[in-house]
Amino acid sequence: MHSELLAKHGLTHFITGSDYNFRYQTVGGNIKKELERALAHHHLSINQLYTGHQSHSANVRYVDGINGEPFVIGKAFQDTDGLMTDKKGVALLVKFADCTPLLIFDPVKKVQTSVHSGWRGTVQQISLSAIQIMEDKFGCKREDLLIYVGPSIGQAHYQVGKEVYDAFESFPDRDSFFTEDGDKFRLSMTDANLSILKRAGIRDEQLDVCRESTFSSDHLHSARREGKGYQLNAMISVLN
Repeated sequence: MHSELLAKHGLTHFITGSDYNFRYQTVGGNIKKELERALAHHHLSINQLYTGHQSHSANVRYVDGINGEPFVIGKAFQDTDGLMTDKKGVALLVKFADCTPLLIFDPVKKVQTSVHSGWRGTVQQISLSAIQIMEDKFGCKREDLLIYVGPSIGQAHYQVGKEVYDAFESFPDRDSFFTEDGDKFRLSMTDANLSILKRAGIRDEQLDVCRESTFSSDHLHSARREGKGYQLNAMISVLN
């Protein structure tokens, strides 16, 4: 699974699904074998790999190929849900089950940012933070960006409490991605993230949106479907 739009413009990337497990807490050291298997399947050779110890934050880290802490697969950053690089051959990996993976690519400046956006990260507008850092650090222009909004849990299966609805109070179009369900709500993570991007000036032609639900898909992991022992999908991307 990948974005045709980003691939057409030269960014190598793919999403692993239920044939792999990138949840370190359940797979342990075998996560290295999972990575090697995924890279081999996609005939991808990399110089270095980075991931984050994800915490549903809005923290985006710049990857230079030297920084980061040693991890069983390459290097990692603590408390990090976004990874950005302009380095060729340096792969970025974000993990997700029902949260939203986003891949932001500037084909002009040759910069990529990979983002894990759960509902807390979405409230904090991590994707907007990533765009702003790309602008400040590399001089990227919003009109040049191409963005893949990857698969996440569908609204029909994502029931949340009023506290989640209230957390999105600052979003002017909040009711466009929430529906009431008794004393609960159902949230469309895809549309919540699109709200951020479109208010940031991103146009439809710059977007590739996957509306496949992790919950109902038979080839993607879902935390809500799998329960306590859930496994993780991964999105891996690299500049060539």
